[in-house]
Amino acid sequence: MAEAEAAAALAPAAAGCAGTVVEASTGGSAAAVPASDAADAAGCKLAVAERFVSLNGEGPRAGKRAAFIRFRGCNLACSYCDTRWACDPACPVAWESVDDLASFVAAEEAELITLTGGEPMLQPALAPLVKRLAALPQVRFVEIETNGAVDVGPIARLRADLLRRAAPGRPMGARVGLTMDWKLPSSGMERHMLRDNVALLASDDTVKFVIGDESDLRRAAEVVRAFDLTSRCNVFFSPVFGAIDPADIARFVVGRRLNGVTLQVQLHKILWPGQEKGV
Repeated sequence: MAEAEAAAALAPAAAGCAGTVVEASTGGSAAAVPASDAADAAGCKLAVAERFVSLNGEGPRAGKRAAFIRFRGCNLACSYCDTRWACDPACPVAWESVDDLASFVAAEEAELITLTGGEPMLQPALAPLVKRLAALPQVRFVEIETNGAVDVGPIARLRADLLRRAAPGRPMGARVGLTMDWKLPSSGMERHMLRDNVALLASDDTVKFVIGDESDLRRAAEVVRAFDLTSRCNVFFSPVFGAIDPADIARFVVGRRLNGVTLQVQLHKILWPGQEKGV
């Protein structure tokens, strides 16, 4: 899919959300401007491509049971995208409210929630949804997977606000974390990375590098060191499935003394090979 097609694939990101703006461009960068808490009102809908419960396939919580909510639409067109179907403008969606999605998570008794896509940061009501999910009594962690080409400031500010509002001497409840990609040369999308996002990352966050070849490995090491990422957040190197031997990545991490970098493989592709949905 060309970049212009990827941008065109962004269906209306909300239905009935007054005062909500989404800005996207064929250039790959985008700014999601969530509505205020008024977006919690009934009638504000999010474009849900699928929702399901499975095991988290990657990241610090790999192997743990999680409720997944996948949104339609993305502002990038990575060469290795494995959820291209969710970016298709013809992809059917259920327009669901914050209440609908909170009820789904509560009914499934999920402690871990993963919001993914597509690009969830393009959903105007994302911040109100995260706030609502984090308030559910059984939820311990809300993870937002984002592509690195959208401003993560709204979620960083929401997280800071939740911390400020927590009662003194009591835990805030659910934690909120970002899993942010840094696109590498083989993706064709590295020029769209927003460097300012890095300063907003914290210890509950993760930067994921999807590695397709040797040049990707070298570039990933440069970015890790340039931003001192391992001192700021979790850092994962993940192979493009079938494109590079994970053992080559392992040798690189060991040989380059990349302390703090974790090699991962996509667990869901091992457990459910060839299955694109519901995993």
